Amino acid sequence: MRMTSEAAYRDGTYLADNPTWHEEDSAWKATQIQRLLQANAVDPATVCEIGCGAGEVLTRLASFYDSDVVFSGYEISPQAFEICRHKEASNVRFYHGDALTLRDASFDVVMAIDVVEHVEGHLEFLRQIRTRGTYKVFHIPLDLSVQTVLRVSPLLRYRATVGHIHYFVKETALAALADTGYEIIDYFYTAGALDLPHGSRKARALRLPRRMLFSLNQDLTVRLLGGFSLLVLAK
Repeated sequence: MRMTSEAAYRDGTYLADNPTWHEEDSAWKATQIQRLLQANAVDPATVCEIGCGAGEVLTRLASFYDSDVVFSGYEISPQAFEICRHKEASNVRFYHGDALTLRDASFDVVMAIDVVEHVEGHLEFLRQIRTRGTYKVFHIPLDLSVQTVLRVSPLLRYRATVGHIHYFVKETALAALADTGYEIIDYFYTAGALDLPHGSRKARALRLPRRMLFSLNQDLTVRLLGGFSLLVLAK
């Protein structure tokens, strides 16, 4: 597999390797996002997700809010759009296209959930998002850890099968946001390696040591063992 360009998301290559488009993780992600917004008293009237994939995160997030809150999802992949368009509701709409090309579009909350690591020009992408809403929510996998750097194969697998072309630790993810003009309001680790049931045999074997060490020192666990992402609220 060679998933290093935007064409992979348009020509069906990504769907071939990821036929569910990660729908199985969506309820968990939506819960984390709602927790972040609620903790910071963000009560949006309009929410936009850039790169909404199969649309399940947006659909699940909408279930936490009243029907007068409007949710809009934008997706460049025709295959993913074909999945998500069937999930539309009275306050949930999906669009096949790039929200960043819309003129004068602005929302209370703009989300990019597991997207930044896929974008070739990720810094310009971040700059463009900053002008599109009051609050921004980013979910960024922290692929770099001691064990992934030593083994190397996980990083190559992320690149080949799920299209990660940028690799972050917490500090570089936050620095990328700061460098592109964001004010960081809040962030926390999301523990996909602990909370989600799927994963490789090695990932499952690491679950107990991850859980034990994470309860003692979150930063150290993430740096050593990986398996976590960063959920960020910014302005």
